[in-house]
Amino acid sequence: MGLFNVTHPAFFLLTGIPGLESSQIWLAGPLCVMYAVALGGNAVILQAVRVEPSLHEPMYYFLSLLSFSDVAMSMATLPTVLRTFCLNARNIDFHACLIQMFLIHSFSMMESGILLAMSFDRYVAICDPLRYATVLTNEVIAGMGLVVIARSFVTLFPLPFLIKRLPICRSNVLSHSYCLHPDMMKLACADITINSIYGLFVLISTFGMDLLCIFLSYVLILRSVMAIASHEERLKALNTCVAHILAVLAFYVPMIGVSTVHRFGKNAPRYIHVVLSNVYLFVPPVLNPLTYSAKTKEIRRAIVRVFHRIEM
Repeated sequence: MGLFNVTHPAFFLLTGIPGLESSQIWLAGPLCVMYAVALGGNAVILQAVRVEPSLHEPMYYFLSLLSFSDVAMSMATLPTVLRTFCLNARNIDFHACLIQMFLIHSFSMMESGILLAMSFDRYVAICDPLRYATVLTNEVIAGMGLVVIARSFVTLFPLPFLIKRLPICRSNVLSHSYCLHPDMMKLACADITINSIYGLFVLISTFGMDLLCIFLSYVLILRSVMAIASHEERLKALNTCVAHILAVLAFYVPMIGVSTVHRFGKNAPRYIHVVLSNVYLFVPPVLNPLTYSAKTKEIRRAIVRVFHRIEM
């Protein structure tokens, strides 16, 4: 089937939360607060890492990459979500929807890759601390960051074209207040096997492998920590991983829930799909800066110094 001779709607209609259409305006306030926390909190961390020499270390470089991906994810979803909930403006241009879909999935994959890089950082710091400075040099960190970014965009580059090859003629109403690949492909009145297989391949080969490698890294970390004789030293070593573990849980638990419901929960109420998808996109960017600020004293001190400089 040709790429440019199929039927596409001029625009899609976005959806808020089914059954709560009349109350959506009241959700705009909490959503604005979440976006403000996500954008403001991550921007503060980026600024702290940039200006504080004490944070010019591998762990905090990776944290700044995580904050960047969270800011980018929030910016990718903010326009349509707030238009849908605040103004009830539901329409989005077909090509704009493709771009938003690509950006959301790309930045999500980028965050997964960054969490994997951060787990490698913790593994080297705890299991081989004497080689930490020689293994994680600035060149290695830059290379890992470029690989994570390149993987995200290259792997997901086919998605918009896989959607464009499909005739969309069943409906133009999407299930969320933003555009996702599984949501869009279900509107096609043609065989979506290629889209479904490619989506599953991407999910397993990137997110699945990242999660497996993170799990294995923590198995090795725990084995190394248990070999430490001092109980206090064990707790100190594990404490450096708490913020990262919470970030991993905040990202992967909602994502696994969304994937499970999409593929196996066809009879689940529609609002379950919507709520889980919103949690998956909105919660990690909000929790990550709060978690790292609360659990990492170096970040707290740097943030205090940043605000002190602003006041002066």
